[in-house]
Amino acid sequence: MRIVAADIGGTNTKIGICDEQGHIGQFKEYATESHKGGPHVVSRLLEQLAMYDDDFDAIAISTAGQVDAEAGRIVYANENIPSYTGMQLKETIEARFQKPVKVENDVNAAALGEAAFGAARSFRDFLCLTFGTGIGGAIVINRQIYRGANGVAAEFGHIFTRPLAGMSGGARSSRYESHASTTALIRMAREADPECVDGKVFFDKIGKGNVELQQILHDWAAEVSLGLASLIHVFNPAAIIVGGGVMEQERLVRLVAEETKAIVMPSFADVSIVKASLGNKAGLLGAASLFLR
Repeated sequence: MRIVAADIGGTNTKIGICDEQGHIGQFKEYATESHKGGPHVVSRLLEQLAMYDDDFDAIAISTAGQVDAEAGRIVYANENIPSYTGMQLKETIEARFQKPVKVENDVNAAALGEAAFGAARSFRDFLCLTFGTGIGGAIVINRQIYRGANGVAAEFGHIFTRPLAGMSGGARSSRYESHASTTALIRMAREADPECVDGKVFFDKIGKGNVELQQILHDWAAEVSLGLASLIHVFNPAAIIVGGGVMEQERLVRLVAEETKAIVMPSFADVSIVKASLGNKAGLLGAASLFLR
């Protein structure tokens, strides 16, 4: 089976043809131009899909935003893609290409990709978290996505890890992603060293022995672990797969694992905390797996 898969992100969109072994051919990446709004994003996607010949069986879409997977509709998207909320992706693409279409949220798709082809292949029950601008999440139970009553479960970035009282930003400042996202890490680093404009500069300086930045990394890892420990106590997963550019650092994943296992109950401490292995192809492969499972 040959599936054209696309992964729509706020900055770039990736697209390629996936087969049943997880190989990706005719891969390309283009600027999403999300600031131009949802209708433009979808119009560009249709143009790119039309560049593939008709020798494929289905189309699979991984996308930012909350997704009604059954209807293939965007339930909610934040300001990163204006006017994206409510867009009928499945209906629009099927009408254009006369091929079956499935649509999935990007973190759910990444979790399915890791389950089918990556770091979660040996786990039936696991959580997946991606650390970036915010924190995305997915819950996999018996190798199926758990969606919740409204289909939008696993907004892990919005759990509360700080008390509301005394937080200057109110509820938003008390959320997990306000303190444990990559955005939060770089904010903390820039307060100490204005040259730390991104993760690359930050980790380069740590590699050169900057003690103050090393402490900031440990403090941030403790924030990450605080949220993970709560999720472990609720879900009792066999594993947590952590992804996002910052988690490409093996030593950071080890640090987070150590910090987390030090604070969970002993009966939960056998959980595996594992780095995602598929990188920026996880969403494509996970979307394709919707047709292959």
